[in-house]
Amino acid sequence: MGIVNVTPDSFSDGGRFSSERDAIDHGMRLVEAGADILDIGGESSRPGAQPVSAEEECSRVLPVLNAFVRENVPASVDTTKVGVMREAIRAGASMVNDINALQGIDADFIANSGVGVCLMHKQGEPMSMQLAPSYDDVVREVYDFLAQRVDAAVGAGISRERIVIDPGFGFGKTLDQNLELLRHLDRFQQLGLPILAGLSRKSMLGEITGKGVHERLHASIAASLMALERGASIVRVHDVGPMRDALTVFNRIEGK
Repeated sequence: MGIVNVTPDSFSDGGRFSSERDAIDHGMRLVEAGADILDIGGESSRPGAQPVSAEEECSRVLPVLNAFVRENVPASVDTTKVGVMREAIRAGASMVNDINALQGIDADFIANSGVGVCLMHKQGEPMSMQLAPSYDDVVREVYDFLAQRVDAAVGAGISRERIVIDPGFGFGKTLDQNLELLRHLDRFQQLGLPILAGLSRKSMLGEITGKGVHERLHASIAASLMALERGASIVRVHDVGPMRDALTVFNRIEGK
């Protein structure tokens, strides 16, 4: 999954692709480099990020999504807002990627649409989630939350075949909690659903290596491969070409 941030305040891209044309060109380069699906975000969810209106988010996301749909490129829209989800689905999005795991949302329109949905765990809100994350058992608590949200989605009419789960690395977790989740990511296979791992350029990698956000390529690849080895089906990355090469070697070694 290649990342296309159409935001002025992304933690990794810093607005480099905030214009419609730049975002479209960037996404097509990611596809050429080997992305299977593009994830479009119109509102930053980095720690401390300020929220934006649904209207503003749609104005950022929809022109880019429309361009990818015209090129038959599968695209996911990373949003928490019902209005943005509805418009994205109408425009041809393949998946809704919700960091709130559809909490507080009447998901009938998603169930009726046939699109995929990614349910993610986070503790707290982006403005404050990294101030003091606290868990008694991070693996168990994240697992139980995702199991509950999967049941809720199925209860709303979304078939299990359309659901992806994401433990939410970096979303209300300390370094040690993130590492504990990664070490035990295989536990989440018990839910019988594809697992998405978003580790690319995350601050946890900076804490380990001491490298800035644009110097974390090798760390991102190492963490993503570890996630794949422990059962992830999808890795959400900024640097698609190098990750694709690493994945090709990994799969060859694994006999895939």
